[in-house]
Amino acid sequence: MISPSGASLSPLGQRLKERMGAERAVGDLRRYFGVGLPTGVAGFTGSRFEHLAGGGDRPDVADRITAEDLVAVQALSVTVPAPVALDLLEGRLGARLSGLLQAIPRDIDMVDADAVVVADGSPADRAWRLLEGQFDVGWVIAGKLLARKRPRVLPVYDKVVRCALGRPRPSFWLALHTALRADDRALHRQLLKLRQVAGVPETVSALRICDVAVWMGHRAEGHACPR
Repeated sequence: MISPSGASLSPLGQRLKERMGAERAVGDLRRYFGVGLPTGVAGFTGSRFEHLAGGGDRPDVADRITAEDLVAVQALSVTVPAPVALDLLEGRLGARLSGLLQAIPRDIDMVDADAVVVADGSPADRAWRLLEGQFDVGWVIAGKLLARKRPRVLPVYDKVVRCALGRPRPSFWLALHTALRADDRALHRQLLKLRQVAGVPETVSALRICDVAVWMGHRAEGHACPR
């Protein structure tokens, strides 16, 4: 498909454009985040992922893992193994990760970041590899921890999202970065509009809107992918 600007949309960009434009997307977001639900009816636990305890990227904790971060990822149905959690909170692993987090911007969106921020060998990539290599952590938990610390620049990418969108090359981060910037940032603007129409707070990142819309839609289609 050719965009109005004449640039070819990537396969990932096309999939995301279609999913964000689906009729069910607004309703899915409202259900997930509990927008407009009757009193006493809550949204999904994952709706607290970014906001719990003021967020993982607030200035006083942005460069270190806290107990609240560990609870936040549990809201996305994963648990950091206790030995790794303790090492992140009190040990050498936490100190190493803190050094890498300091080099990852927290006050810009992925669409505004240079590709080098999410490229192989970047501090973000090294942080992901450091976490992913810990015992019984793996790529899903590693990604969710980093998304908690940098929700505007690093996306949640789990088995459901991978099932829906595939495994872009050279990496999901770079492919998403390219898709967001294509056609004068049309996808990013679509995500912001979707957030507005659904009534989701502006403090929820565009990346999170994307993740939730994909996850909800894919599960509704009957795909039994684990979270």
